[in-house]
Amino acid sequence: MDFRKVFDSIPQEFDKWRTRYCDELFADVIEYSKLDSGKTALEIGPGTGQATEPILKTGCSHLAIELGENFAEYTKNKFSSYDNFQIVNADFETYDFGDHQFDLVYSAATIQWIPEEIGFPKVYDMLKSNGTFAMMLTRTDEKSANEPLYSKIQEVYSEYFHPETEYTCNLNYNNTEKYGFTDIECRHYHKTRELNADEYVSWISTHACHITLQEPYKSKFYAGIKDAILSFGNNIKLYDTIVLYLARKP
Repeated sequence: MDFRKVFDSIPQEFDKWRTRYCDELFADVIEYSKLDSGKTALEIGPGTGQATEPILKTGCSHLAIELGENFAEYTKNKFSSYDNFQIVNADFETYDFGDHQFDLVYSAATIQWIPEEIGFPKVYDMLKSNGTFAMMLTRTDEKSANEPLYSKIQEVYSEYFHPETEYTCNLNYNNTEKYGFTDIECRHYHKTRELNADEYVSWISTHACHITLQEPYKSKFYAGIKDAILSFGNNIKLYDTIVLYLARKP
């Protein structure tokens, strides 16, 4: 199973429920890369564009490459009012960009699907001298604020969460140094969310292994999760950590 394309089946749900990044992160990317209307940016795997518009608003020439056909069409329509936006439906790993080079290449929870020995050198070669490589992702702590509820949710996972294929992506973001990048930084930003049972189920339904969950487990799993949250006042508090890795091509 190609996990890179499982999200493509739910573009509307993905766009609505995926964890968002934050204004401070985008401000840091723009400042670090000195992005403006005279610069060029490449976004690897924009999905439905959660990390696209703040970069577009700088006026830079923005190219996105998206593997999923539904995502590419959805995002093309979403940003059709921007003259500086272009998207190509193709696989970053194999797509030939010719001699096109960029001031910024960035990824929002996408680069981890690409082996570092393919992705990192390709990004390096496509960057201009002094160009920026930015990688962002989100991590959510569901336990700290909800320990009794979290334990009950884990019981539901143990009983009903049996996906046919496990998620195994594991990228060491700090390995950019091995491929010639310098000025490597890692920055963290923090947000808090509170969701009810239906919202929480909608959110986890956009996770890779959850999308692939099959019956007879799927219905019982989501019903169990919903019942657990309802039994704790129909509220769960989530602590999001938004992570930004920055690196520069000398």
